[in-house]
Amino acid sequence: MKNFLHLHFIFIDYDLSMATNHRRNIALHCTNIVKIFNSGEAEVKALQGVNLDVYEGELLMLVGPSGCGKTTFVSVVTALLGFDSGTCITLDHNLATMSDEAKTAFRGKEIGFVFQAFNLIPALSAAENVALPLTIFGTNKTMAFSHSKEMLKAVGLEQKEHFLPGKLSGGQQQRVAIARALVHQPKLVICDEPTSSLDHKSGQVVMELLKKLTKEHAVTMIVVTHDSRVYQYADRIAEMEDGKIIRVGKTDEKIL
Repeated sequence: MKNFLHLHFIFIDYDLSMATNHRRNIALHCTNIVKIFNSGEAEVKALQGVNLDVYEGELLMLVGPSGCGKTTFVSVVTALLGFDSGTCITLDHNLATMSDEAKTAFRGKEIGFVFQAFNLIPALSAAENVALPLTIFGTNKTMAFSHSKEMLKAVGLEQKEHFLPGKLSGGQQQRVAIARALVHQPKLVICDEPTSSLDHKSGQVVMELLKKLTKEHAVTMIVVTHDSRVYQYADRIAEMEDGKIIRVGKTDEKIL
């Protein structure tokens, strides 16, 4: 895309990128992923042979125009959506061979989600929102709230644990959402436009936090974004167009 040139991105050949990183453990391995949606007689090929490896402990940004397949792709790799052909190995799980029940358990244990609209429950306090993933999967209340408080402290909101979402700023709500996504210690976190609803300063705070938590918690993070202001926080950037990954690269401040 043209704006990449203006932002001084250095893109490298995909195969060369993989060769450079071959010693790193792979969290996500996708080969020739195809996803087709059928609507009556119409057929839409949302993913047209996606190839991508994402490495443990990296923050990868997935960018590209609306409708290029970003949301479909992250839905596939998190087992929210099936695919028609190809290979998808997420955290050593072959998604094509898993039952629906196994996929649900896998997402609950291994994957965290951060949403553009925060998706906090208005009637629950910050601590209760953060504890929710643990209580849903059977963690006792005392332990769930202990972990919740630890995560709120990690995102700088230890003084806000009793606040309802409506009493928090947008940036604070997003930090609560990040704490909720990480409270169950997932290995992979998907962030869907985490800064698009925030002003520039709040967006920077959120991205600095995501970058910090990626390293401190040894988590792999995929950030879907249109926000060029935050590209600098990526370890690598994958650009999608027309259902394919067309380039994988880095900013001129990063070394693969």
